[in-house]
Amino acid sequence: MRSCLMLVTLSLCFATSACTRQRMLTASLPAPQQSTVLGAGDLFEVTVFGEKELSHEYRVQPDGTINFPQLDRLQVAGLEPQQIEDLVTRLLIEKKYLVAPQVTVVVKQYNSKKVSVIGAVQKPGNLNWSEGMKLVDAVSLAGGVTPIADGGHVRITRLASTGKTVSVTVSLDDITDGKLADILLQAGDTIKVDQRVF
Repeated sequence: MRSCLMLVTLSLCFATSACTRQRMLTASLPAPQQSTVLGAGDLFEVTVFGEKELSHEYRVQPDGTINFPQLDRLQVAGLEPQQIEDLVTRLLIEKKYLVAPQVTVVVKQYNSKKVSVIGAVQKPGNLNWSEGMKLVDAVSLAGGVTPIADGGHVRITRLASTGKTVSVTVSLDDITDGKLADILLQAGDTIKVDQRVF
């Protein structure tokens, strides 16, 4: 009976500890800012309903523009997809090319937005950020951790909306074991996987 009580007590302690760690992590790491504005190198598709010659994929050039049929060069860097839809729609009407165009913009790649993964990973460097990317996704895309990685000490550094840089250390092992929730990343995050101390 006593051993059963001890087991229950220990289980509650571990559960409470995990919850406390998760609360501390959530409190100390600012919520991700999921900006979807486009920049140089980003790839997106414009579809104009019923107009095949106007429906294409476009890559934002280094000067922030695309060359759109009938409309020449358009400045799109710094705009949200919805704003690009509105811009193309307005210009097609103003130039009397279409009366009521139906324009849709879908982003294929955010090459202008990066996440850095450094330290004890197989392929350290910059990764293209994608909406919904999490910590485990980024480490996996970096080839996974090396044999000398310390999975219990992974540092995430993030620029908060206040302009302040915040760093927290998390356990990748706890996340992959299901003890902690995975962490949603924002463009610009830096992830450093520490090495084990021998």
